[in-house]
Amino acid sequence: MIKIIALTEAGNKLAHRLQKMLSHSEVWFKPKPFSEQVKNAFITGDSLIMICASGIAVRTLAPVIKNKHEDPPVLVLDELGRFVIPLLSGHEGGANNWGQDIAHLLSAQLVVTTAKPYLKPIYTVGMGCERNCPKEYLFTLLKDCLSQVNLKMEDIKSINSIDIKADEVALIELAKDLKKPFKTWNTTELGAMESLLSSKSEYVFNVVGVYGVAESAALYSAQKLTGDTSELVLIKHKNAKATCAIARSFPLSVLE
Repeated sequence: MIKIIALTEAGNKLAHRLQKMLSHSEVWFKPKPFSEQVKNAFITGDSLIMICASGIAVRTLAPVIKNKHEDPPVLVLDELGRFVIPLLSGHEGGANNWGQDIAHLLSAQLVVTTAKPYLKPIYTVGMGCERNCPKEYLFTLLKDCLSQVNLKMEDIKSINSIDIKADEVALIELAKDLKKPFKTWNTTELGAMESLLSSKSEYVFNVVGVYGVAESAALYSAQKLTGDTSELVLIKHKNAKATCAIARSFPLSVLE
């Protein structure tokens, strides 16, 4: 659910204008008690558009902020709708991409303050699965993961896994159906990504030799494509038979 929060009459007009363009959205005009209402919406995972000073948003949300992997996206707009600022969860939560969409709807200026906003990132997917996993489990999970970070299938450069999955039929067919390269990497290559993982599984390490297949494969493949460091856009998500993570990196050539 999207909560559009306004504190002034002008902001309220903008909020209702936005509501007409955004499905699953609700306008809160001067909610009371303000701080508790906004914090509760944030805690429950609602995406927030706050039409107010950025300082108000920061002071209100500061006590409930966890981390960039768990917090919902938060945008701050001025009451005239001239500027859109992704305030929280810019990369991982999709606020940067969402902010771009909102700025387009309002013909506003997107103000991105996170690292390297002017470069076009390379996105890669890492996947792990049970042996002989049905392809449907992989496809459904991948679609869900892309949706969570506002990416489309065409944004993804490759699908990746560990080398013991090089003959996994469902992964091979998934990549073929989507017209994406399917690449696998050995434990030494994937092990180099250990410090970047969101969590480490001793069980997975004891079975395959790395602390996480999906995240490691996504991170390593993104790094290989650009020659630069990589980062997780979406930490490992899973269903009954598969895991999926999304990483990105920025081409070094753009900086040279």
